[in-house]
Amino acid sequence: MNIIQWITDGARIPLGKWVKEFIGFLQDYLGGLFDFIAMVFTAIYDGATWVFTEPPGWVIIIVLAIVAFLAKGWKLALGTVIGLVLIMTVAQWENAMLTLALTVVAVLIATAIAIPIGIWAARSQAVSNIVRPILDFLQTMPAFVYLLPAIFLFSVGPVPGIVATIMFSVAPGVRLTELGIRGVDQEVVEAGNAFGATPGRILRQIQLPLAMPSIMAGVNQVIMLSLSMSVIASMVGAPGLGRPIVQALQSVNIPLGFEAGIAVVVIAMILDRITGGFGGRGRTRKSSKNLTTSTKDADTADASTSVSATGAH
Repeated sequence: MNIIQWITDGARIPLGKWVKEFIGFLQDYLGGLFDFIAMVFTAIYDGATWVFTEPPGWVIIIVLAIVAFLAKGWKLALGTVIGLVLIMTVAQWENAMLTLALTVVAVLIATAIAIPIGIWAARSQAVSNIVRPILDFLQTMPAFVYLLPAIFLFSVGPVPGIVATIMFSVAPGVRLTELGIRGVDQEVVEAGNAFGATPGRILRQIQLPLAMPSIMAGVNQVIMLSLSMSVIASMVGAPGLGRPIVQALQSVNIPLGFEAGIAVVVIAMILDRITGGFGGRGRTRKSSKNLTTSTKDADTADASTSVSATGAH
């Protein structure tokens, strides 16, 4: 009865205070670790920034057009060139390249975290049961909330933006990797075991190739979420297209907001089509292999039938 009265009287659990104290604890006892992480992320980001901003714009356009051509053909390559030229003509090239650099760094780190965890969760139900609620928490948390602990632990600049972007985008990579590994035909895995293949070899040569379309779909989602979060990360000092968008909101500058926004859309479309193209090629190769196997099986069955008929005569 006392508990019910306590609740009805407006009881309040100081959850926010506990979180603040926990972050303070991390700063006091793990400050060196966070400084090291910030140093590593800064070095990686500086390298990516140099790659995208130092070469002339036409070099970046040609390289991305070649990647687009390899992914999906000349139509995507032409669209990539047109989109990047549009970004250049609205004077958002440097901001776009800074956003692209931050997105690439966040995607590489998030993918390096997501794929191993997804594989581990697919191979262990206990790990999957632990990881699933964490992923639910990460996916349902509002994007702006990620900025608070990031800025307290890493100050302002690109590093808290990268950390918040990784936290925001890692969940679909883990989920789709686990889904792809679990979706591999168990008869194929059992055949590998029957031939004496080790678990590592089964993973590398059977499960990962067959699960690659699902894994690439996860990478695609990581890229899209990273790009959207990299714009929001400008509020904690991350450079890129987020800054002119925030400035446009503050000053109600419609032209600036539209130009920066269209640059974000162009980059998102290019990255989405490129990753989708590579993922589609993986599915095409898989389908071709299955068709070839089916054809060989049919030919073998026809040959066996002919031999049996000959023997009967």
